[in-house]
Amino acid sequence: MFRGYRALFSPAGAVPFALAALLARFPMGMLSLAATLAVTSLHGSYTLAGLGGATSLATVAVAGPLQARLVDRHGQARVSVPAMLLAAAGSAGALLTIVQHAPTWLFVVACAAAGLGPNSGSLARARWAHLHKGDDATLHTAYAYEGVVDELCFVLGPLAVMGLAAAASPVAAYVIGVAVEVVGILTLAGQRRTEPPVAAAVGHLPGSALRSPGMPALVLVLASTGLVFGAQEITTIGLAQSLGERGQAGWVLACYALGSCLSGLLLGLWRPRGSALARMRWSLAAMALSLSPLMLVHSLGAAAGVLFPAGFTTAPTMTTAMGFVRELVPEGKLTEGFTWTSTGLLVGISTGTAVAGWLADHAAPGTGYRIPAAAAAIALLTTFAGGRAIRFGASSAWEGAQ
Repeated sequence: MFRGYRALFSPAGAVPFALAALLARFPMGMLSLAATLAVTSLHGSYTLAGLGGATSLATVAVAGPLQARLVDRHGQARVSVPAMLLAAAGSAGALLTIVQHAPTWLFVVACAAAGLGPNSGSLARARWAHLHKGDDATLHTAYAYEGVVDELCFVLGPLAVMGLAAAASPVAAYVIGVAVEVVGILTLAGQRRTEPPVAAAVGHLPGSALRSPGMPALVLVLASTGLVFGAQEITTIGLAQSLGERGQAGWVLACYALGSCLSGLLLGLWRPRGSALARMRWSLAAMALSLSPLMLVHSLGAAAGVLFPAGFTTAPTMTTAMGFVRELVPEGKLTEGFTWTSTGLLVGISTGTAVAGWLADHAAPGTGYRIPAAAAAIALLTTFAGGRAIRFGASSAWEGAQ
């Protein structure tokens, strides 16, 4: 039953690298929530918190693909370590500006620098693609496993933040999250046995991975999906605040991530059949349908009741999307390709965060819950508008590999 997972971790160095990648990624479930709590506790503004989060993610969207291209050319360790140190300095600066009530523009600049960190998920997926090159079944398990890791971070991260915020402060939770990320990236960079070699031919592959046929459409699908995640996080925190139950927001957010985590574990045991594009469409349709009741929610219990089953639609969508990257992008640009999908996702998250943050300050509590189902429906429509390009890109890449 678990043969796929045994095959996944069988290569030498796979387990240590996977543990290092988990450590590096764990703070992604902490930092956004911790930053929001820190800003609102010191300034009382969800708009400012949303602005900071959107700024950091905008930096990721712009700098991430460029950084990933450098990784493909020079190797993970040489690029990710200095990038992480720059991001840590930006995070420290952002924290200092909110504690000292510095001008907003200084806070925004620091948040922009904080977004310069490496994309640990892309680094990990590129390592799996290197370790299991040519083994489609094991790579399917790898991408499902990576989705599980992502969601595990989003299950445990908010709980860790709420625990640290209660025991110490939101500021302490943010500092610890940044420290864990730094240690994780440094540890991952030290795992040289599993690091993908720099492709000798990469210098002969001009242009961006985004120019590969089908990639723009895939990035747009993920951008729309990101709106779902960003909007529901800020809206949940704002709803909890309005109900005087701020400490319960982490549990509600963890319910959605737990649903996705469980579905990802099951997905890794299943061998996909039929068209990958059809699977993505079914997953997005289920996402839109399952999130529709959210716009009627006015309590945290009801929100958790909707978000937990809705979370089961996330892993199939993300796993299928990451599988497409390997089919659409040349091998020498895989890290950049994975980063473009993450960039699309983060652009959507930042947009959802900013819009829902404004609604939390200026509209009735829970108004932002109208965004997720609509965003999932837009992602679904995008697969029909851009489906031909995705199919063409995948078939072209496959024929080019023959």
